[in-house]
Amino acid sequence: MIETTNLTKYFGKLCAVNSLMLHVDSGEIFGFLGPNGAGKTTTINMLTGLLRPTSGTATLGGFDIQKQSLQAKAILGLMPDTPQLYEALNGRQFVRMIADLYEVPPQQAENEMNTLLEQLELVDAADDQIKGYSYGMQKKILLISVLIHHPQILFLDEPTSGLDPKSARTVREILRERCENGCTVFMTTHILEIAERICDRVGIISKGQLIAVGTLAELQQKKRELHTQPTEINPNQTETLEDIFLDLTAET
Repeated sequence: MIETTNLTKYFGKLCAVNSLMLHVDSGEIFGFLGPNGAGKTTTINMLTGLLRPTSGTATLGGFDIQKQSLQAKAILGLMPDTPQLYEALNGRQFVRMIADLYEVPPQQAENEMNTLLEQLELVDAADDQIKGYSYGMQKKILLISVLIHHPQILFLDEPTSGLDPKSARTVREILRERCENGCTVFMTTHILEIAERICDRVGIISKGQLIAVGTLAELQQKKRELHTQPTEINPNQTETLEDIFLDLTAET
């Protein structure tokens, strides 16, 4: 569903993303992890057409994001880390506006919106102006607007940041349900426990270079292979994604 070939981005002499080779399958929740400044947001911006790569290609559902941008953007939803909302609108008005842009039938949009508002416990604030929303409430209404047209691919940058634990769990449940129905999720997060709990596979990027991709078990094996001395790893110890992440990024 997502395919990149030598995707590269330079800002002057700085290589933000270096020859990224990646594929993400339909129905998969893929976690894209890395330290601050590693190239995560730059990658998402290239994949969604917000930033033109210096070289290389990216396809979404078979559509080249640069050459077939309208077709590619029609099947994706993007939730940035920092919400950019029309604060004079209330929550319902904002979601309806996004639904109209994607030509979602009005009754279908209303039903979907009401379901998501209830799931995310935002019904009571749905008719209030967005300018009065907290950061967490803004994230929720933005997520609803992203989900409203049932995109085939979801790009989520820190989707649970600013949310209380109950809301974060609800978001995870919604994402898993969408993926079970064929949606693909590409997400970044600094909360590695969440990535470990929800992601089918993860990719770790450091200094613009993809250094590891796989399931948790595959990454555990990769870490073992990096340590040539048997005494360096306790074979009875179950390593977390955080352990693996810190170890692999320390090597670069």
